[in-house]
Order: sequence, then structure tokens, then C-alpha cells
Amino acid sequence: MNQQKKPKPTMNDVAKMAGVSQTTVSFVINGNPEIPDETKEKVLAVIAQLDYRPNAVAQSLRTQRSGIIGFVTDEIAITPFAGKIFEGAQDVAWDQEKILLLANTKNDARLQASAINMLIGRQVEGIIYATMYHRQVELPPVLWGLPTVLLDCFVADHSLPSVVPDEVGGGYHATHILIEKGHTRVGFINNQDPIPATGLRLAGYQAALADHGIPFDPALVVTDNSSSDGGYRGAQALMQIPERPTAIFCFNDRMAMGAYDALRKLGLSIPNDVAVMGFDNQEIISGYLYPPLSSMELPHYEMGKWATQYLLDNLAQEGKLAPVQHKIACPFIPRASI
Repeated sequence: MNQQKKPKPTMNDVAKMAGVSQTTVSFVINGNPEIPDETKEKVLAVIAQLDYRPNAVAQSLRTQRSGIIGFVTDEIAITPFAGKIFEGAQDVAWDQEKILLLANTKNDARLQASAINMLIGRQVEGIIYATMYHRQVELPPVLWGLPTVLLDCFVADHSLPSVVPDEVGGGYHATHILIEKGHTRVGFINNQDPIPATGLRLAGYQAALADHGIPFDPALVVTDNSSSDGGYRGAQALMQIPERPTAIFCFNDRMAMGAYDALRKLGLSIPNDVAVMGFDNQEIISGYLYPPLSSMELPHYEMGKWATQYLLDNLAQEGKLAPVQHKIACPFIPRASI
């Protein structure tokens, strides 16, 4: 025998049981500060007792707020970094009772335009636009009319708020740590691609040398593609110079993995003969090399948190998003390679 489905409780049901008006119930649900605490507690108790759930669509019509934040990415969702970026963003969104709606566009301009239009059609309150690596971007024109925060990227004129890793600080700190360990001949295997991190990490490396009174030696810097093969070739080249380095700072963990192979084939021990420092803290690499790789961590979780918090703070104040260009430090993750 089929049981009749119990009707869902309504706002009117809550109002009757609490002995207040529907308007009062609405004010409590929407956080009106003028409702006395005693009334608020009574209404909330009835809501819990009836398991009443406000109609999100109706609420959005009343408040002109959908409760949805659009999260547009190029290809982050298929990278090892995705989890931490989304976790940081979602932790902030959940705390403020917002939902993140993800659109992964696979670097396809047409798909990106379509995804953004669909997000706008769902009345998102704002957009977080994130990229897989730190770089300059050209945004679709439609985004300029929406509250938008850039994550791990920036626009040329810096007219939109953005959050990126402190690449110079990360390069400086990595080199400083190696020098503090007693290494005065520190090699740097750098990326050859013309992206911000390439020049900025090199600038940090050079600044740390200067602050420690160590002359910059161009022979200690080699460039290659940012892969294991590139790191292998880079380490081989550094070990062939007359006064070879006792420590190697690698542009990323993939290059460090290649450097490990090169050093072993030369019969050198890590870290006894040569210390190795990575960058990114890509744990699937750094935590499983032998010895485990010391690395500078890209602050993906913190960037996700900052971008979402900044967007929501400014939406709450209904002010224009000031074009803050925020940098977050890259923490050092010590392991056995230095």
C-alpha cells in the first residue's frame, strides 16, 4: 500500500507554530539584525523541528542574490593542484553559505565564452577566474562587467584584483636556505618558457646571492624545458663546469626529478655530494623521490581562500572590487634532499 507523501513544511507553517508573522520568519532566515534574540531563537527552533528548508529560488528573487559563485578555469580541474585550490575556495564559500559552480574550459575560447554565459544565466554573484600556472591573461569582454577576481593570473593593466604566488620570495627563500646550509656554489636549473615564474624565481635567486655577498656566476644558471628531461640535461651541464655546484635549485619538482637521475648516473649522492631543492611541492613527486625532495610549496589552498574571501567581502559591502594585486608566500617544505 502506497503511503501518501508528507507535504513539505511552508513558511506559513513555521510562522503559525512560532506565533509570528511570515515576514518575521523571512527576516530571521535572511539575517535581519533588528529581530530580537528571543524571537529569533524561537523561529529557528521551529525551523529545525519542522525541517523547513527555504526555497532558494524564492530567496534569490527577494534578495537579488543567487548564492552562487562562478569558478572558471583553463585546465586546473585536470591537474594535481586542483584539489587544494578548490578546497581553499570552497571552505570560504561554505562558511558564507555560498555554492561554487565550476566551469573547466580546457583552454578552449569558444567553450570558455559559452561557460561564462551559462554562469551569467544562473545569476552568479561573482566570478573567480583561475589558471593552471601564474601568467598574464586576456579576459572575455563580458567578465569586465562582473565582479571578478583573478587567481594565479593577472591582466596587463592590473585593473582587476588578483592573487598570485610570491615567485621572487620563493626563489629567494630557496636559495637562502641552501646558502645557510653552507653552499656557496648554488646552481639554478631554470625554465626556458617566457612566463612570469621564469624571470621572477631567477630574480629571487640572484637577490639571495647578493644579500649573502656571493657574486652571481652566469655559468651556474642553465635553462631547459620544465620537464624531467630538462632537469636531467641541466644537472648534467652544471656538473661539467670546472667549479661545479654543491647544491642545485630547480625551477620545479619535475626538473628536480630529472636532476636526481643525472646525479646518480654520475655516481653522486644526494645530499652528501649535491643538495637538491625543488619548487611547487608536487607531492606525487617530491614525497616519493629518494631521498624525499625539499621543495617550495605553491600556496594553492591559500590562493583559493584569498580569492573567494576577497570577492565575497566586497560583494557584501556592495563596493567596487579594488584592483588589489596580492601575493602569497611560498612556504618551504623540508625533506631529506638538502
